[in-house]
Amino acid sequence: MVLLAASLALGSTSAAAQTLEPRTYSNTPVGLNFLVAGYSYLSGGVATDPSIPLEDAEVRADEALLAYARGIDVWGKSGKIDVILPYAWVSGSAQLNGQPQRRSVSGPGDPRLRVSANFFGAPALTVEEFADYRQNLIIGASLQITLPVGQYDSDKLVNVGSNRWTVKPELGLSKAFGPLTLELAASVSFFSDNDDFFGGHTRSQRPLYAVQGHAIYNFESGIWIAVDGTYYSGGETSIDGVANDDLQSNTRVGFTLAIPVDRDNSLKLTASSGLSARTGSNFDAVGIAWQYRWGAGL
Repeated sequence: MVLLAASLALGSTSAAAQTLEPRTYSNTPVGLNFLVAGYSYLSGGVATDPSIPLEDAEVRADEALLAYARGIDVWGKSGKIDVILPYAWVSGSAQLNGQPQRRSVSGPGDPRLRVSANFFGAPALTVEEFADYRQNLIIGASLQITLPVGQYDSDKLVNVGSNRWTVKPELGLSKAFGPLTLELAASVSFFSDNDDFFGGHTRSQRPLYAVQGHAIYNFESGIWIAVDGTYYSGGETSIDGVANDDLQSNTRVGFTLAIPVDRDNSLKLTASSGLSARTGSNFDAVGIAWQYRWGAGL
């Protein structure tokens, strides 16, 4: 049995490259905390490493996540730190040399840590000062690190973790036009080698480049809705130095709906789908998350 190249709960690096995240670079009051608990379901086709004789690979995943974020002051500019802890139940099937194979596995995914800072258009503010803030143009950047500590077994078909480090710097723009906000973010993901790929082989991957955009409409009631899209390219792999023909050039679209429940609680609904895929995973995903905020004098 082998590890699928996309090896996939939503917390893995391949799926993370396809994540659609509106309002990443919005201004957040200093000292405000957010606790998020969520659930998502993923289903779809998975591209395997071309060096492995697998066909018709399919993966289904249920993922629960717990996340924490806090607004911080970065030399007078607003910023955030956040951590995401996923746990997934994954099942996969494929034809290996013409024989049907299936695996189900559960366990913790690879946690993701991120720090972001808005260095233009979003000063560090208290909750009281934030009441008078009106967004115009925000320019920010972030750095996310994925830790290779999730469930991983090199002898199995499907895994939750990826057994490698990922470092993802990103630059983002957010421009408000009254209730409408347009966002654009460009990133590149760098991967360390997986030196225990299918029985001790070394799997390497070149950087994966991504750009995502969002059109967000904010209602007076506090509800907001976003139409999301992303394009990502690159990420060619090699096994023990032998290159594979698996350049990615893929597109995803989705939407996000956020609904406030009261002053401190809100719900978020998400859905996304692959629009086109040269190689790589092409899946559908839906999710729901509950968010609670506190601190900063609320």
